[in-house]
Amino acid sequence: MKTIFKTQLALLLLLAVGLVSARFAPAGYKVGDTVQDFSLKNVDGKMISLASNSQVKGYIITFTCNTCPVAKLYEERIIALNQKYASKGYPVLAIQPNDQGISPGDSYDLMQKRAKDKKYAFPYLVDETQAIAQTFGATNTPHVFVVKKEGDKFKVAYIGAIDNNSQDASQATKKYVEEAVDELLQGKAVTTPSAKAIGCSIKWKKA
Repeated sequence: MKTIFKTQLALLLLLAVGLVSARFAPAGYKVGDTVQDFSLKNVDGKMISLASNSQVKGYIITFTCNTCPVAKLYEERIIALNQKYASKGYPVLAIQPNDQGISPGDSYDLMQKRAKDKKYAFPYLVDETQAIAQTFGATNTPHVFVVKKEGDKFKVAYIGAIDNNSQDASQATKKYVEEAVDELLQGKAVTTPSAKAIGCSIKWKKA
């Protein structure tokens, strides 16, 4: 009798865990998904969408911000990614997803200042409603989504970290984004299509 009870209890616990996991399963894009186009305001006041540049082969979409210490550590690497790959058809699109009420350092004015001070050569877009971050399933800053253009659509080819050493770029032994884009440019499948994004949690609006 005790054995039957224990078995039933275990099944109930597993069912409960499963329901909780399902309820809080992370939403957002998976590798291979088609990305919906969006339109967000750049720091120059213009609206930018994926379709804005018809010449691209894809984008390195990077959720980042002014204030996260990890995002700051990766800032030069994001700039370098754009320098290396924009001319090859994979420019960076940076998106600031934090709620500016919770994180005043990520205000639009300070985004403009940051982009000017660091001479960003790529769009730095503000996701005021956070709808795009939610649609992508972005959780951290930085959090990268490499998308590849197929016809008139963009498909997710890589999700995650830029490399495997947030503290020191020179010590990174895996450069996930570079490897992914290089393989896409060579017409190959991405060997490592995802890696855990390391950084600060996105500052979501309070319900």
